[in-house]
Amino acid sequence: MRFGDGARRWAYARLALKGFGPSLNFRQARHPALDGARGLAVLAMVLGHTLDALLAPAFRDHSWVQEYWKLRGITAPLFLLVSGWAVVMALGTKPGAAKDSFGRRFRRALLLLFLGYLLHWPGWGAVRELGFSDAMLLKVFQFDALQCIGASLLLGAMALVVTPHRGARALLLGGLAVGIPLASAGMWNAGAHLPVPLQQFIGNGEGSRFPFFPWAGFFFAGAFAAHGLHLLKPGLPQGFALLAVGGALLALTRQVPMEWMPTSPTMVMYRVAQGLLVLGAVNLLPQRVSGLLAPLGRLSLWIYVLHLPVVYGWADIAGLAQHIGPRLGIASALGVSVALLVGCYLIARVGRWVREQARPWRAGSTTLGASVGTARLGQ
Repeated sequence: MRFGDGARRWAYARLALKGFGPSLNFRQARHPALDGARGLAVLAMVLGHTLDALLAPAFRDHSWVQEYWKLRGITAPLFLLVSGWAVVMALGTKPGAAKDSFGRRFRRALLLLFLGYLLHWPGWGAVRELGFSDAMLLKVFQFDALQCIGASLLLGAMALVVTPHRGARALLLGGLAVGIPLASAGMWNAGAHLPVPLQQFIGNGEGSRFPFFPWAGFFFAGAFAAHGLHLLKPGLPQGFALLAVGGALLALTRQVPMEWMPTSPTMVMYRVAQGLLVLGAVNLLPQRVSGLLAPLGRLSLWIYVLHLPVVYGWADIAGLAQHIGPRLGIASALGVSVALLVGCYLIARVGRWVREQARPWRAGSTTLGASVGTARLGQ
C-alpha cells in the first residue's frame, strides 16, 4: 500500500469517528435544568440582597414583601444542592472521570475559597486598627456561601475519587448528606474553644453565615440525588422523579417535630425537599422557557462576586447600602436591582468572552456555579 493511500484512509477514519463525537470521546453536554435552576436562584439572590439593602422600613411590612422574604430562604440551599448535583453529573460515563478531574476540581475549590474570603476582606485600615485579635480574625475569616461551596467541593471531589464503585459511592454520599446535619449540634459544642477561623468553618463562631455544619448537607444531598437518578434522562423522567422524592421528603417533615435552629437537621431536610421540588419543576419546563434563565445560571459565580461589593461595599469602599440606605420605595428598589443584575451579567459575559479569546483551547465552564464546568452531563 502506498503512503498516500494509507494517509487518505486514516483521514477518512478520523472523519467517521468524529461523527460519533460524544459517545467515543466522552464529550459532555450541559444538563438542561441545572442552569435554569441556578439562574432562578441568581435572580432571587440579587433581588433579595438589593431589596434588603435599599427598601425603606415602611415598605418591608407589605404582604408580598413578607412572602418574598419567606421564599428567599430557598436561594442558598438551591445553589448548594445544584452544585452538588452538578459535580456528580459532570462525571458522565467515562471510567476514572473522578480521578482525572480531581486536579481541576481542587483548583476550582481553592478559587471559590479565595473569592469568598476576598469578598469579606475588611481593608488594611481595619486590620491595622484591630491588630492580631479575635475581632480581626472574625472579619478576615468570616465563612460565607462561596467558602461553604468550596470546602464542600473539595471534600466531594475526594469522596468521588476514593469510591470508584457505585455502591460505595452511594453509601458515602448518602452518609455525608445525612451525617453532616445530624452532627452539626455536636460539632458546634465541640468547637467552642477552637481558634476563630475553625469556629467560623464549623459554625459556632459569631457571624458565620453559611457554616460547613450543617450547610454542606445541601451540597451532598444534591450529589446523592444525582447519583441515585443518574439512569434517568433529564427532562420529564428526572423531573417527575425529583418531584416525587421532594414531595416525599416534604411529607416526612410534617411527621417529625420541626426545629428552625441553625443546627436543625429537620430544617435541612425541609429545604432539601423544597430544592428538589424546584429542580424537578425546572426539569419539566420546556427548554425554551428554562433557557431564558440559563444564561444567568452559567455566569452565576461571577454575578455573585460582582454584585455583593456593589450592594454592601468592600473593604473601606461604601456600597449602595451605605450611599442610598434603606429608604427607597418598592418600584425604585426593584429598578435598581434589575439594573444591577443586568450590569453584572453584561460584565461577566464580557469577562468570559475575553477569557475565551485568551485561552481558546479551554472549554467554558461554570460550580455556584462552582465549576464552574460542573453543570455538564455525560451523554
